[in-house]
Amino acid sequence: MPEGDTVWQAAQRLNAALAGQVLTKTDFRVPKFATADLAGRTVQEVVARGKHLLIRADGMTIHSHLKMEGQWQVYPRGDRWRRPAFQARAVLENAASTAVGFELGLLEIIPTDDEEQTVGYLGPDLLGPDWDAAEAERRLAAAPDRALGVALLDQRNLAGIGNVFCNELCFLVGVHPLSPVSAVPDLRRLVALSKQVLEFNRNRQRRSTAGSAGAARGRGSLVWVYGRDGKPCLRCGTTIRQAELGASDLELRVTYFCPHCQPPPAPGAEGTGSYAGD
Repeated sequence: MPEGDTVWQAAQRLNAALAGQVLTKTDFRVPKFATADLAGRTVQEVVARGKHLLIRADGMTIHSHLKMEGQWQVYPRGDRWRRPAFQARAVLENAASTAVGFELGLLEIIPTDDEEQTVGYLGPDLLGPDWDAAEAERRLAAAPDRALGVALLDQRNLAGIGNVFCNELCFLVGVHPLSPVSAVPDLRRLVALSKQVLEFNRNRQRRSTAGSAGAARGRGSLVWVYGRDGKPCLRCGTTIRQAELGASDLELRVTYFCPHCQPPPAPGAEGTGSYAGD
C-alpha cells in the first residue's frame, strides 16, 4: 500500500502538470461521479494530506486515495498510457498533459469548503505544513494500552504512516508491534523518528530506512525488518519473524520483528485495538 512519501511524490508530479492550467476535459469512471464535468475550471493546486490526494479546481476538490493498487500517472497529452484503460478511474486533461488515476481505492468530487469534513479526522501530517509533533505525541499517549503497531497505523494519530514505516519504526525504538504504546520508552523520540524517516524518503525513488546499515553488512537491504521474515536481523543476526496485527481478516496486517531487538510481549500483555483504516 502506498505510504505518505509515495503520496507526497504523486502530489508533486500532479501539481507540476496541473496547477495553473485549465482543465480541457475530465472523465470520472465511477458511477456516482460519471456525469461530473470539471472542464473549464483552473486547477489551483494539488496537495497531499497523509495518504489522501486533493486536487483543487475553482471551488471543487477531486479527492482520491490510492489504497492498495492505486496510482496517478502523468503523460504528455496524446501519449499512450502505460496501464490498461479499463483500470482508469479518473482522466484529467489540459492543453499539455493528461493525468490518469488508475485503480483508485477512493474517488470523489466535493466542494473545497467541505474538505475538513472529509479529511479533518486525520492527525498531524508528517509531510504537511500542519505538522505538530507535540500533538502527535499527545494523541499516541492518549491510548497507552493500544498496540503500538495499531496506533502507528491509525491515521488519526499521525497521518502518513503505512505498514512499511510502522514496522521499521517499531524496530528503531526497540518495541514489538504488538506491545502497548506504554512500552515505548520515549514517545517524543518515536514521533521525531517518524518525521525523520518520512522526510528522508519523500524525494527518494527507492524507500530506505536501513540502506547504509544494510550495505555496511554486505547484504544490501534497504529496510531493517519489513518483508524480511526468515532473514537475519541486520543489527544482531537473529532471524526475523512475522506476526499478525489486527482483530479481523478485513483489518489484518502482517508485521515483522526481531525477537532479540524487539522482545515479544508476554502472553496477556499485548496491546489492544485493531487497525483503524487510512
